Amino acid sequence: MTPMTRGRALVVFAVFALGYFLSSLVRGVTATLAPALTQEFALSSSQLGLLGGAYFLGFAMLQLPLGNWLDRVGPRRVLSLSLAAAALSCIAFAMAGGFASLLLARFICGVGVSACLIAPLTGARLWLHGSQQQSANAWMLMVGSLGLLTATLPVQWALPLYGWRSLFLVLALLFALTVLGTAWQVPAMQTPSAPAHSTCCCSPASSPHSGASARAWTGSRQRPSSMPTARCSRSWRWPVA
Repeated sequence: MTPMTRGRALVVFAVFALGYFLSSLVRGVTATLAPALTQEFALSSSQLGLLGGAYFLGFAMLQLPLGNWLDRVGPRRVLSLSLAAAALSCIAFAMAGGFASLLLARFICGVGVSACLIAPLTGARLWLHGSQQQSANAWMLMVGSLGLLTATLPVQWALPLYGWRSLFLVLALLFALTVLGTAWQVPAMQTPSAPAHSTCCCSPASSPHSGASARAWTGSRQRPSSMPTARCSRSWRWPVA
């Protein structure tokens, strides 16, 4: 992949950072909302724990296939689909009427935000140089920490004014905007096209002494057709950015 210019890299980083910020926020927000959820749905301590466990279950289930998907189709498509699922999960959580619907929404949320960190790390590996990768990854982790901090006091201050359902609707809107930003700004995965013609390293034409080799073949006593054919052991290797 071709490395990005500085301006384009900053724009792509901002889109990735917004997605990871939101994923960190929704990961820790249930702890802040625990009193409100307990009061409205009469949840027990075990049920509150299950809400957190459902999130991490959905998150963990996709970690193994995510690596394969990111290598095959690229960060843009994978992250767009996962963020769309996160937006739908926030809408489902805001419209939940009981513990079962809350549990399902948190599970889908874990699935949706599962690519919010690994996709930016894959993008940094594809589009940035070595020193830039380290800086981008460090800043991305800092953005995630800010998301966890936002899920505490800022959410607690906004909760009496707007309610937890409105909060999740706003999160759904922000996730949807991140989907649009990802589809618009993040580069697509480029697959190398096969060359039209390739010359085998063992063929006479590829050798600098092809003319002398041809004369040696024609001047030899043995017919060229009866000579053993050498197989070329060289294979095409595509450059990795």
